Amino acid sequence: MVPSAASRAPLGRSAEEFLSWLAVEQGRSRNTLAAYRRDLRAYQGFLAAAGRQVEDARLSDVEEHLARLRAAGAGPATVARATATLRGLYRFCVDEGLTQADPTAELTAPALPRRLPKALSETEVTSLLDAANGDDPVARRDRAVLELLYGTGIRVSELAGLSLGDLGAQSGLLRVLGKGDKERLVPVGRQARLALGRWLGPQGRDRLAPTRWARRGDAEAVFLNTQGGRLSRQAVWLVLKKRSRAAGLGERVHPHVLRHSCATHMLAHGADIRVVQELLGHVSIATTQGYTRVSADHLRRAYEAAHPRAKRAPGQ
Repeated sequence: MVPSAASRAPLGRSAEEFLSWLAVEQGRSRNTLAAYRRDLRAYQGFLAAAGRQVEDARLSDVEEHLARLRAAGAGPATVARATATLRGLYRFCVDEGLTQADPTAELTAPALPRRLPKALSETEVTSLLDAANGDDPVARRDRAVLELLYGTGIRVSELAGLSLGDLGAQSGLLRVLGKGDKERLVPVGRQARLALGRWLGPQGRDRLAPTRWARRGDAEAVFLNTQGGRLSRQAVWLVLKKRSRAAGLGERVHPHVLRHSCATHMLAHGADIRVVQELLGHVSIATTQGYTRVSADHLRRAYEAAHPRAKRAPGQ
């Protein structure tokens, strides 16, 4: 195990410059940067205990560090992320002239089983949406939250960051600020527009708006909490949990499930994959392709319905 004093030591210049580059040039999120920082602290602590530094580490040092992570009980995903962190660090160091060689160049990346996004069925989505029926302000808000998440596929963080100026009243388009501060326009369907209209009316948002706003920016927030402040990502998660239980779906609904469901259902109904990529704000189409892997039963039914030679002969 890494000594606690070493694990608390400040990161060296190379690691800090790498993190700064990820934040400024690559637009990585705070959560991603925090995970990378933890990985780098653990690695630097391991090297310090061995009397070495990041800049003079060898392949054997990297392999031993990763082996110790596994021995300490780290799962495959954690080790894979640590591997990716160190690879990125050394590629950056070589490019910036901070090191002469990349000790991870011949490192074998651990293979991870591909995890398919878990989507709700269309019937389950309907049950979830109907669990937020009601005329009180909270029910109107929750229905609009769920309809917008499913209808547009935007991330929970993107929904929480929406301001009134992002809503295109006439165009039916939503301006969304995604990862890396990249802006995109997302169409809003009829049901989501209706739910938003009910929430933004006098019996919805106006009922939760305070007489005096506590923080700058709350006055422009699309979604408010019961105290009149901007609805946070954590609060959106609580909305999902509450309505999921009411719909009888238990703990199946997590913050990204409606995004997954939106993409999966659109592709199942024939949407072009590049349209879905643009809708979701995926940088790489490979990310979107994960949603195209449908079940064997769905594939068989689609094939039998579409191919002229697939149907069984009478009596068979």
